[in-house]
Amino acid sequence: MLAPLLLGVINKTKAFFGGRKGQPFLQLYYDLNKLLRKGAVYSHTTSWIFRAGPVVWLAAAAVAMLLVPLGGSAAPMSFAGDLVLLAYLLGLMRFFVVLAAMDTGSALEGMGASREVQFSALAEPALLLALAALARQTGQLSLTDIYGAMSFDVLLKTGPAMILVAGALLIVFLAENARVPVDDPDTHLELTMIHEVLALDTSGPDFAFILYGSALKLWILGALLVGVLLPIRTGWLWADIGISLAGMVLLAVATGVIESTMARLRLLRVPQLLGAASALAILALILVFR
Repeated sequence: MLAPLLLGVINKTKAFFGGRKGQPFLQLYYDLNKLLRKGAVYSHTTSWIFRAGPVVWLAAAAVAMLLVPLGGSAAPMSFAGDLVLLAYLLGLMRFFVVLAAMDTGSALEGMGASREVQFSALAEPALLLALAALARQTGQLSLTDIYGAMSFDVLLKTGPAMILVAGALLIVFLAENARVPVDDPDTHLELTMIHEVLALDTSGPDFAFILYGSALKLWILGALLVGVLLPIRTGWLWADIGISLAGMVLLAVATGVIESTMARLRLLRVPQLLGAASALAILALILVFR
């Protein structure tokens, strides 16, 4: 329920830097409510794949949310190796939304699908390597156990490795959520869009599913990053959750600051940035194996 609020915080931060009042914090909630009350328009050239894309996108994001712990508390669904399932669910989301975009027969959406697949092929290894470094450091294979074992003592003991993991996760967070410097969510230049172009033909409830699934994905990757940077364990469950929620808000503010102070990279530079994320994760993995 709180996931769409992060986008409101990001937009408010960007508006502050731009000297504007900006959208309300709850703007995405208003948009979702409006879209769910509208009808969807489908092209005669599309098949069931186009209709299934937004549904699978949201369903996979909802299941992935069940695997992610927050504030040291156990995730609703946890088992050994669930970090691999998390990566596969994120891949399933991308696979179906790319198929839905290609099903329209639009050359523009086909171009966006090609870019999405190319950049995801570079972002996914960085995510898996970063999670592998955390698993090696804590000796656990479940996200709940990994983040439950994280603490400031672990952070201080393996500071350089955890900083490298956090750097890799930050780059993946920005890339997977279409944020600057990888992509600009506010762009209207269709030839430069990556993620947004995939949803150009969706409307009504289908577009609401895309928007809400994107908000959940932002929360998932943000929670993984905040869990590394703020491994605070007070012994009080609600206090730990409150600290993690505050960390999520700070991450949203930091994202808005990044988007307000940096320019979008050229498309040819994006693979280099994602390659740097994989390099950071590999270095972190080497450090924790020593």
